[in-house]
Amino acid sequence: MYTISSGTESTLSWISALGLHTASVVYQAPPEFLTEEALRLKRGTLTSNGVLSISTGAFTGRSPEDRFIVRDALTSERVWWGKVNKPFDEMAFKALKTKVLGYLDGKKLYVRDAQAGADSRLSLRLRVINEFPEHNQFAFNMFIEPSAADLVNFKPEWTILHAPGFLANPEVDGTRQSNFAILSFAEKTILIGGTGYTGEIKKGIFSALNFLYPEFHDTFPMHCSANLGKQGDTALFFGLSGTGKTTLSADPHRLLIGDDEHGWTTDGTVFNFEGGCYAKVIDLSQEKEPDIWNAIKPGAILENIVMNDAGVPDYQDKSITENTRVSYPIEHITHVAPGLQGPAPKNIFFLTCDAYGVLPPISKLGPEQAAYHFISGYTAKVAGTEAGVTEPKAVFSACFGAPFMPLHPSEYASMLMKRMEEENIHVWLVNTGWVGGGFGVGSRIKLSYTRSMITAALEGKSLDTVTDEVFGIQRVTGCPGVPPEVLNARGQWQDPEAYDRAAASLAKRFLENFKTYEAGTSPEILAGGPLVRINA
Repeated sequence: MYTISSGTESTLSWISALGLHTASVVYQAPPEFLTEEALRLKRGTLTSNGVLSISTGAFTGRSPEDRFIVRDALTSERVWWGKVNKPFDEMAFKALKTKVLGYLDGKKLYVRDAQAGADSRLSLRLRVINEFPEHNQFAFNMFIEPSAADLVNFKPEWTILHAPGFLANPEVDGTRQSNFAILSFAEKTILIGGTGYTGEIKKGIFSALNFLYPEFHDTFPMHCSANLGKQGDTALFFGLSGTGKTTLSADPHRLLIGDDEHGWTTDGTVFNFEGGCYAKVIDLSQEKEPDIWNAIKPGAILENIVMNDAGVPDYQDKSITENTRVSYPIEHITHVAPGLQGPAPKNIFFLTCDAYGVLPPISKLGPEQAAYHFISGYTAKVAGTEAGVTEPKAVFSACFGAPFMPLHPSEYASMLMKRMEEENIHVWLVNTGWVGGGFGVGSRIKLSYTRSMITAALEGKSLDTVTDEVFGIQRVTGCPGVPPEVLNARGQWQDPEAYDRAAASLAKRFLENFKTYEAGTSPEILAGGPLVRINA
């Protein structure tokens, strides 16, 4: 049985100085206790195999429109302000923080000290203060637990205040609506309120590191998964939600470094920011994704899933949300890279789920093309995944993670190009979407084919290529384990002229999207775009 700890004297003094004078504190509680607390408070239920299942309430995903960065002396001239990075007033932040602390004071709070960044030279010390136990367990799953010795004199650099039950008054507090996630680099605080979606916690820290690492450590922060081969070869997988980033990095023949957020230092170290994984479980099966399936055991947290009366999850049920999730400590994966680190990558994969059925299943990119496609960050949502989406919809998210990137995308792309110039790195564009036509006409590429393509690239197989006439990339024409006809996107269409129209249309979407970044992008990177621009 766990005995509730209120923390060290220095921790309690720090919390009191923060303004929490009458709150009771549960400090550094293990997941077993936090699961019991969530059940006691009726904030979750158990699945048939003892996994905590929770509802995140009205928000089953992040709310990008309600994410802000405080404009201050540190951020005013460096943050790329706009639709993604919306400014928040300094004084309004201070006032709102005081309100949130007032709301939390007097409550039973769950406090956790943790670290972000597996490279000890760059670790960021965190103190996470949660209103509810399941969110503190999420923090345990997702961040790196300090050693007992480190906790004795632990001094946090950043604080997360998480109050799902607090609702802002937009007219008074300066928010867009009642929920909010606000970063203050001057106060080194992330303020989250009005939402129980756990992903706001991890992505808040990711956003902070995406500013701090380039600015102060010359370290390239990346929204990617990473794994390590038996020969010590690191591979990176970039891709937006639904492209296979987590699935393809969980390879039973390779060691997992991490599934979502990494840094790449100037001395050639790739390291995980986190100590856990946060995977989508929609349509999850043991056959297709055994590592994720087997990681869903006591200590994991399932979010917004549907269960039958016996407590068995139905991963095909989308009635609550498409964005069903599981978080678990990375130790739930049996094959993990030592120290969650690896050397500079040999191969980088850009994953896109092209629902138009246009992009080749796998292509090789030159440095300028790699930078262009990195800045573009393309995928496509398919019909039915969102209300009002009745046909494929192109989605561009700069650096495959625009909502978390405070700097101009070209700055991150320049860091990628610099590292590519210093190392002999192969970059591949992999379409995990449709062939033989777009969504509703063609069929989705088999996962086994995609795995064969990636394996061939990782093993350094000699892959024949031709220049794609529309996108200018080197399209692979032959790959072990993949029928040649699958690799020919145009040849798979019954009507080649219809393919040509669809390809030209997608190319022009790339060009239209890139206009946003032209002013801050070099001519070399611009030249990495589609060839159709000549006739556009």
